[in-house]
Amino acid sequence: MQQLKFGLNDFSALKQLLAAHKPEQICVVHTKRSYKNSGAEAFINKLLGSGFSEFSDFEPNPKYEDLKKGLDLINSGTFSLIIAIGGGTAIDIAKMMKALAYKKCNPENVIKGDEQITGTGIPLLAIPTTAGTGAEATQFSVMYIGKTKYSISSEYIYPEFVYLDHSFSMTAPPYLTACTGLDALCQAVEALWCVNATEESDIYAEEAISLVHKFLPAAVNHNSGEAKAAMQTAAYLAGKAINITRTTAPHALSYAFTSYYGIPHGHAVALSLPFFVEFNYAVSDNDCMDKRGANAVRQRMELFFESFQTNSVNAKTDLLGFFSQIGIETSITRLIDNFDRSIIINNVNTQRLGNNPREVTNEAIAQFINCTI
Repeated sequence: MQQLKFGLNDFSALKQLLAAHKPEQICVVHTKRSYKNSGAEAFINKLLGSGFSEFSDFEPNPKYEDLKKGLDLINSGTFSLIIAIGGGTAIDIAKMMKALAYKKCNPENVIKGDEQITGTGIPLLAIPTTAGTGAEATQFSVMYIGKTKYSISSEYIYPEFVYLDHSFSMTAPPYLTACTGLDALCQAVEALWCVNATEESDIYAEEAISLVHKFLPAAVNHNSGEAKAAMQTAAYLAGKAINITRTTAPHALSYAFTSYYGIPHGHAVALSLPFFVEFNYAVSDNDCMDKRGANAVRQRMELFFESFQTNSVNAKTDLLGFFSQIGIETSITRLIDNFDRSIIINNVNTQRLGNNPREVTNEAIAQFINCTI
């Protein structure tokens, strides 16, 4: 359970939390490129002074090899706190480092689901510098072994503390802002129609969708501080929603676009969202995966239409127009040279697909590709 969510620039509360930890007992996990430009480096130095350890030897999209290097660092010392400051990769790696620190388990077996996480190794303070992944609000961590993407779920992965400050995202370029914002949107929409949706997750998801619809264009096109603050809240709420529900078909299809074609995650997920809005709204009792029935699925999707200020007839067109407004290309052939549809069809995450409210066949995936080429 997350103990505390700090408000904007609540420096005194952070200082109080850190008073129990000597700098040499703290490991800061951060990205390489944006750490200085985002203001994160100056912030951490002001917060901790000197003497803390750092880990930044990883690339975008969390990899098993990178996790091993982080665990080697942690296990070589005596740490009492990890601070993750960065985007989803930094936070995901830190979540696994905190869960597996000082444990005798095999990290590869844990990632593959052959071994369970038993208890928390070190507490984690998560400080997102982008607005979209929601990693600071979930008990999941994503990890790649080769080109295969695994999602690890455990209460012991959940960050104990979160600090939100939109100033870190003010230097993010428009495309990154768009991609991370669309990740939050897709998470929230998928949470609404997911077979695991609850009244609580619906509340988080609806508010996140409303915030994205209202503020993402200004965050992307005008670098508005107000908009970026709203988007950070949207990302946090979307994360809380999928922490309850998990994700569905758009995420299931997205992983191969990222692994094989290098499409950033938020952009990759958004490619199929318009298709699945129409596809899932057409659910029938014959192909419905939700025990509550097809009508219940459509009723929850109506919550999306209301929050996004659209309707079932215009939703796909309105989504595509929204993507265009923030500079997101949705044609597969314009994005990818030498596209091979079999790569997408053969590398769908079946676990995520099982959360979708309507059964998704290979024919349905081919239909998505055909209308997105």
